Amino acid sequence: MDIDEAAVIEKRGGPITVDDLVADFRTLGLNAGETVIVHTSLSSIGWVCVDAQTVVDALLEVLTPEGTLVMPTHSGQYSNPAHWSNPPIPEGWIETVTKSRPAYRPETTPTRGVGVVPECFRSYPGVHRSRHPSLSFAAWGANADTIIDDHAFDFGLGEDSPLARFYDLEGSILLLGVDHRSNTSLHLAEHRAALDLPETTNIAPVLEDGERKLVEYRDLETDDSDFATIGDAFETAAPESYTRGSVGAGTGRLVSQPALVDFAVDWLETNR
Repeated sequence: MDIDEAAVIEKRGGPITVDDLVADFRTLGLNAGETVIVHTSLSSIGWVCVDAQTVVDALLEVLTPEGTLVMPTHSGQYSNPAHWSNPPIPEGWIETVTKSRPAYRPETTPTRGVGVVPECFRSYPGVHRSRHPSLSFAAWGANADTIIDDHAFDFGLGEDSPLARFYDLEGSILLLGVDHRSNTSLHLAEHRAALDLPETTNIAPVLEDGERKLVEYRDLETDDSDFATIGDAFETAAPESYTRGSVGAGTGRLVSQPALVDFAVDWLETNR
């Protein structure tokens, strides 16, 4: 979707710089050495000078190499084309798309549907991206390899995913101009809750030893329609586990990921 840049400019009297964002992140409570996963809507935080690069630079400056920055770098174009719905493709195309897509390559495959900041971040020096063809994450910093390595193909947002490794490290979630509808960590709660969700099968091409190979992998049929409700309930019940403040011309939320996931597991088992 094209951004209405004139409307974005009106949100703030001047351009938002790296220094502005560094100050706002620190005021929000983000500190050097922390491990954080970021979800962002660039247009929601105002007219950012030099676009997404400014946000990434500011985050790296605050965290320092002793910290760790993580972003979802999903590529939905590598899910099963038979399941596509926005838009669907003609049934007669599915076999050709399945067999002919270039192999997923962490270094070069574009993101899809996660915004311009992760797309910018994935190509930064020192960033590592996981091997999952449709549900990858990228990370930079001290714990990057711990989070990214050995991302299982099956159940790519579950127990053998970067989200679970992030939970083990007691990381924080930074929501910039978005609410909990964009909070991927809540899918980890779906995997952990006793919900008996149906499974689905995907197929995608990857590179193994330099050769293109189709891999078939299982996943859960997840549902983010109640994520905003879960997030609001969490913030009401656990105000000590998050902070909210201004970032640029928008709002930022810094949330304890383990506290949110644990709360969401209980909420899902009670309310779904």
